[in-house]
Amino acid sequence: MMKKTGLETMSIDDLWTLHERVSKVLSIRIASEKRELEKRLAYLNGGSAAIAREAELATRGVVEGKPRRKYPRVLPKYRNPSSPSETWSGRGKQPRWLVAAIKSGRKINDFKIEATGSSKAH
Repeated sequence: MMKKTGLETMSIDDLWTLHERVSKVLSIRIASEKRELEKRLAYLNGGSAAIAREAELATRGVVEGKPRRKYPRVLPKYRNPSSPSETWSGRGKQPRWLVAAIKSGRKINDFKIEATGSSKAH
C-alpha cells in the first residue's frame, strides 16, 4: 500500500512552495540531462553536432559575438509594364509576372528600367 502524503490537507501556500521546489529541481535535472545528451551526441557525431548548432544559429542570423552584416539596398532593374509597382532587382528567383512574360515570347530586356537623369557622367 502507498503511504498518504497529506497533499489534500496541505495549505495552498505550502502546495505552491512544494510546486516551486519540484519545478526548480526538475529544471536543474533536465538541463543536466540535456548537457549529457549533447555531449554524447557530439561524441557520436565526431564533433559535428557543435558545427550543426552553429550553422543553425547562422541561418537565423545569430552568430555568437558577430552582428549580422548590413547589406546595401539594391535598386530594381526590371518593371512590370502592366503593373508598375511590381519590380525585380535581378537577384534571386524571377517573379511570376516576368516568368510568364518570358514564356509568352517577350525578352527580359523589354522590362529593363531605363536609367534616369541621375547619371554620374556630366
